[in-house]
Amino acid sequence: MNIRLIGFAAVATLAMAGCATTSPGYGGGYNNGGYNNYPPPSSSRSCYDCGTVMQIERVPGSGAPRATGAILGGIVGAAIGREVADDHTDSKGRKNAATIGGAAAGALAGNAIQKNVTSAENNVTVRMDDGRTVVVQQTDLAGIREGSYVRVYNGRAWPQQ
Repeated sequence: MNIRLIGFAAVATLAMAGCATTSPGYGGGYNNGGYNNYPPPSSSRSCYDCGTVMQIERVPGSGAPRATGAILGGIVGAAIGREVADDHTDSKGRKNAATIGGAAAGALAGNAIQKNVTSAENNVTVRMDDGRTVVVQQTDLAGIREGSYVRVYNGRAWPQQ
């Protein structure tokens, strides 16, 4: 019983870890959301896509849909509750109560895990060389700070020398 439960818990943990967002700068999606498309080098300090970072504001990340952690946690919790009840009782009522209790506990745990792993994003406000103001949203700042000279390319601010 214990080996089966430990194995099931390990599989559940891996399933929950698969829902977690990755570290800043290593985002997912096709072609990495355009983050692997480095801009071509600008020929001069004055370019149409270049400017100075005026402000960086941290905002909550979008990440996975809000209910994902609770749903997955509820499913895993219900399965674990049922497995434990199957080994310790013959009563259908107690098995159902254990399943419901496990689902509730798993949903709470899954929701808490998702809140802790959702990454924050940054709104980077750039005053372009031609006077325009552009705001891009990105998780990875790649060393960009307020006052940095950047090039806005492919929906992202890239540091320039």
